[in-house]
Amino acid sequence: MIKEKEQDIRHQDVICVNESWFEHKWYHNLKYLAAGVIFGIIFVKAEVISWFRIQEMFRLQSFHMYGIIGSAVLVGMISVWLIKKFNIKTIYGEPITFTPKKFNKGQIYGGLIFGFGWAITGACPGPLFAQIGTGALAVSVTLLSAITGTWVYGYFRDKLPH
Repeated sequence: MIKEKEQDIRHQDVICVNESWFEHKWYHNLKYLAAGVIFGIIFVKAEVISWFRIQEMFRLQSFHMYGIIGSAVLVGMISVWLIKKFNIKTIYGEPITFTPKKFNKGQIYGGLIFGFGWAITGACPGPLFAQIGTGALAVSVTLLSAITGTWVYGYFRDKLPH
């Protein structure tokens, strides 16, 4: 079964393959729910989901969000370095692989669209659910827009210039 999945993945257009080959019962996903709830509480307490804090960041009025984003980038860099240096595997013993990604100008356009959307709405995809969970139901429009935008991109992806 694992060999069949490896062959399927080799024939697909993928950038990163870190999918687990193991199939688990539904309750194994409860750990992700718990991690998401804890992560959401941390976002709320750290004011990461605050529309006001996001506007402060884009107006260059406060270091708060830059400090949080910079800390996350630093933790990510150290984590990737440790994974590569010590050949760390998943909890199921599977190797973690990093594949080089080619740069294309679409990444610039996508980043600009993402940044403009973030500045206008005061929300990025990470904290959308935490914002909705705090009662900011207007963010549901942003969530539906993100889902629609993802669908539209997936539909037209093959027709877009590379």
